[in-house]
Amino acid sequence: RLAHLHALLLSHNGLSFVSTEAFAHVPHLRHLDLSSNRLRALEENLFRDLAELEVLLLYNNEISAVDRTAFDNLSRLRKLYLGQNRIARFPLELLRDGSRLPQLALLDLSANRLRSLPVGELQALPAWLRDRLYLHGNPLACDCPLFQLVARGRRRRLSAVMDFQEELRCLLPTAPAPIGILALAGRQPLNCSEAREAVLEAHLGDSVTLSCDTRLRGVRSRHWVTPGGERVLEEGGNGSAALLANGSLQLRALRPEDAGTYACWVAGPLLNETLYVELLVHNFTLHGPHDTLNTAYTTLVGCILSVVLVLIYLYLTPCRCCCCRGADKPPAPRDDSINSSVLSATPNHAAGVPGEPCRSRLASTTGPGQNGRFKVGGTPQPPPRHGPKAQRKVSDPDSVSSVFSDTPIVV
Repeated sequence: RLAHLHALLLSHNGLSFVSTEAFAHVPHLRHLDLSSNRLRALEENLFRDLAELEVLLLYNNEISAVDRTAFDNLSRLRKLYLGQNRIARFPLELLRDGSRLPQLALLDLSANRLRSLPVGELQALPAWLRDRLYLHGNPLACDCPLFQLVARGRRRRLSAVMDFQEELRCLLPTAPAPIGILALAGRQPLNCSEAREAVLEAHLGDSVTLSCDTRLRGVRSRHWVTPGGERVLEEGGNGSAALLANGSLQLRALRPEDAGTYACWVAGPLLNETLYVELLVHNFTLHGPHDTLNTAYTTLVGCILSVVLVLIYLYLTPCRCCCCRGADKPPAPRDDSINSSVLSATPNHAAGVPGEPCRSRLASTTGPGQNGRFKVGGTPQPPPRHGPKAQRKVSDPDSVSSVFSDTPIVV
């Protein structure tokens, strides 16, 4: 057994196959270089005996298949180079929960044959891993989620994006050649819009946790600054905020004033980083008691009540003149004045005729009104004559008929 062997360099040897028992006698190997060979597949449990391996170089081979158990038991692996191969699918579930490769900080999948990426899974990875996740040089299909993933990386100044911006390209069905992924902003036919880095939505009374997703490892200290400028350094904070052990900020029983932009200040061994998280607090509860209504439902209820009140007023208001109406309703006289036309609010009938509406006490004692208005000094009208010829009525300059014509109207 080669118990003291720490580095094994086997590059440029034309190897096309490696047995699973090949590394049984080098249990303390830390650096293994198998680059620039002719390996076609990574078999099951291929590196299971290398529990202390930290760097594995497999670039510039012909690898097209990667078994998901090939990297089992590599709990100390920090760097994995798989660029310049023929990989069409890499088992990203190895990185999802962080239990399979907990120390992995660099993954090179550049210049392979990846056509699509699980953007949601990649975005859920910690920023310190996305900082060294190299995906350039693949024939990726253009879409807006891919653009937003790369755009977030540029905003965060992740090394995987900043160092290879020109090589991060994708294919459009209408384009003859690959185009830059970052050039998809506003470009037809996709017309992608850049998404903000971290926006969290919540409701009144909820409890949320703001993640300090830094790209730095070995963080010495960190603290949060609230939208009001208050620093949260330890448990308690401003009464509703608490700093968790992993650096996240927990907010309990959200209030409207908790909305705004929160900043996480991170101090690393070499440099510092500041992260911003925008919190939107909606002014109604989502699952709480129904003491607060949504604004849309409140408006709808108000409109329905208004319509109901209008209908009650129009159809259910009691008639004021029911006491004045007789039992029998004889036909109305035939010699109605023109002043009681459709422009008049109240018909101008003689007082005391059965079936007439009630007149006010002032109108009944002083004189008849014209066009629904009471005329104090009007010319008294003679009693109506029932006959084939109606009497010509005196023109009233204040009546509605005088507004339209200076000539008396003969009925």
